Amino acid sequence: MTNTGTAVRVRGLRKRYGEIAAVDGLDLDIRYGEVFGVLGPNGAGKSTTVGILQGHRSRDAGEVSVLGADPATGDRLWRSRIGVVWQDESPPAELTVRETVTQFARYYPRPRDPAEVIALVGLEKKASSRVRTLSGGQRRRLDVALGVIGGPELVLLDEPTTGFDPAARRQFWELVRRLAAEGTTIVLTTHYLEEAEALSDRLAVVAGGRVVAEDTPAGLRARYGEGATVAWREADGSPRSEETATPTRTVAELLHRFDGEIPGLTVSRPTLEDVYLRLTGQEAAR
Repeated sequence: MTNTGTAVRVRGLRKRYGEIAAVDGLDLDIRYGEVFGVLGPNGAGKSTTVGILQGHRSRDAGEVSVLGADPATGDRLWRSRIGVVWQDESPPAELTVRETVTQFARYYPRPRDPAEVIALVGLEKKASSRVRTLSGGQRRRLDVALGVIGGPELVLLDEPTTGFDPAARRQFWELVRRLAAEGTTIVLTTHYLEEAEALSDRLAVVAGGRVVAEDTPAGLRARYGEGATVAWREADGSPRSEETATPTRTVAELLHRFDGEIPGLTVSRPTLEDVYLRLTGQEAAR
């Protein structure tokens, strides 16, 4: 049976570490079955929020519901419904990949097949290798395998592709898409804007411990992107460009002026990276 409604609901979440407010009034609504991306600079509160959603960290204030339960009081059965991939896992170094995944599968009431999961993360050729012999990227793939071996309804991915080469990152994207197609709810924190845009149904941009914007990737660009840049070359070959909120009108005026083909014409609109940097106050640092 497919769940409908809200898988994760957060209202007024707060968490302090001494004088530092890591999370300062954060609100979230994440629907069952969607891939929800959380973007933000270091220190924005992303990892702290993921830890609270899992029940790994306590909160100072706010209301949190994950899969219908408060993480602060979630029991063992509730925890088995959630998979987590942290930035730095430490599986047993002396076990092989196969032994490690098989061992973790025993912790869950309805695990996935270990061989299938090892294949999903691209470690078939390393299945008999000891964990201590794996490269950094291969260890991250093993971390992902351990996060999904329990067949979770909700997967929390905290910077999951750190250390992946481009080919491994694309392979991981296919894994996320497959999990999503199976109905798994996925919360993804990442520093890779391309990754967030490629995978997320919706995105929340977090700064200062709060959500400053939330929408689909296209919606964020439309709402917070400021106009477009029209570039072309003059008759003498010199480059020209103009930032405008009405690029179609600008192109029409150029067509009239050139009486035909416009040399070197390009029209570029704000990227998700442009919007992200603007929303997080980092635009000037680009």
